[in-house]
Amino acid sequence: MSTFEDLNLSKQLIYGIQDLGFTLPTPIQEKSFSVIMSGKDMVGIAQTGTGKTLAYTLPVLQQLKFSKQVSPRVLILVPTRELVVQVAENIEAFSKYTSVRVCGIYGGANINTQRQAVAQGCDILVATPGRLYDLCLDRTVKLKDIKKLIIDEVDVMLDLGFRFQITNILELIPPKRQHIMFSATMTEEVAKLIEDFFISPVKVSIAVSGTPLSNIEQTCYSVENFYTKVNLLLYILKDKTLYSKVLIFVSNKKSADRLFEAMKTVYGPEIAVIHSNKTQNYRLRSINQFDAGKNRILISTDIMARGLDLEKITHVINFDTPAYPENYIHRIGRTGRAKQKGNSILLFTEKEEEFKSTIEALMDYSIPLIDFPKEVEISEELAPEERPKNTELNNLNRAINADEGGSAFHEKSEKNKKENQGGSYKRIIAKKYKKPITRGDKNFLKKNNKRK
Repeated sequence: MSTFEDLNLSKQLIYGIQDLGFTLPTPIQEKSFSVIMSGKDMVGIAQTGTGKTLAYTLPVLQQLKFSKQVSPRVLILVPTRELVVQVAENIEAFSKYTSVRVCGIYGGANINTQRQAVAQGCDILVATPGRLYDLCLDRTVKLKDIKKLIIDEVDVMLDLGFRFQITNILELIPPKRQHIMFSATMTEEVAKLIEDFFISPVKVSIAVSGTPLSNIEQTCYSVENFYTKVNLLLYILKDKTLYSKVLIFVSNKKSADRLFEAMKTVYGPEIAVIHSNKTQNYRLRSINQFDAGKNRILISTDIMARGLDLEKITHVINFDTPAYPENYIHRIGRTGRAKQKGNSILLFTEKEEEFKSTIEALMDYSIPLIDFPKEVEISEELAPEERPKNTELNNLNRAINADEGGSAFHEKSEKNKKENQGGSYKRIIAKKYKKPITRGDKNFLKKNNKRK
């Protein structure tokens, strides 16, 4: 295996990498380097946690020469605000001993502040597609000098509905450019994007999505319902030594807030929650506190499942079993990073058992089942989505047949059967004048009568 020195990197980059404690490149970093340096279009398929950010950053920084120009020369598109912040910070760390200027723009923050930051000039622009497209429309950001376009986690961006913005951004960039794309899955939409814009791309594949990470120990529990899952979590998370840094995934924002409310009475300052309805400052603060170890437990929707590099997460708990099996792979990839040992726990109800089977079929691996602890109370309380719906099948007051009335049906009296023929105007005056008289006609008739 080659070292970073074998890649003939500049001394400044070597110093930056050494400061971060990296010694050997990962397989995706080693295989991508020569392809990106050659200037060819590239598509990288690799699982989360394999070092994709450094894989495209190193060759880009190696080729980037000093410049004072304002408009960026490298554009990196990522799906979420948190990823913009993380990628920008990583590039600044890698290029610590160089003069490279990095700028990050994303939605949910003051757009005028970002306009000012971009106006000061940068070499590498990291952005979410939505905010970048907005700033391109008002001509704050000009993409006329882009030489390299990097799209990271492209499958997530397309899932989030950013195809329109991505397509329009690609149209704004000069045709002579290098395309670099990284994705964990190769979907039909990703393949279509490659077909439309890439020129004979070189494919670099390290691990097929669905392959279980060998350094992650997976287990699962069969659980009755939502609040029984809560009771189980409260029970197992008592061991602060074993469960020292836990990331809990839920399927939606309402479940995240409900779980947080149920757990904060026990774990208070140890727990935090993030999802797309939280403010940007709150989300970044929660992530930073969790990463620094100030919060032991973080509850999140799938917004945290991709790209974010958080250190030494001991356990990933899937509170809900994801309907899409690829999401399970991305979730558990938050633990066991950089070849460290990780743990994942899956909680599934009877209704979610089908999703679990699909996940196991994708991985070609049966997740070991752990017996439900006898000490944990099985709750009879149901979450709103678990409660049975009242379909009123036994409503005796309903009409049995459309042609016959129910028990409250009665015939109209003779008086109520009469047809409403309108007032005297409709029955008498309209017949006399042959047509309805408008307000103007009435006024005209009054004036003529007065003159007479």
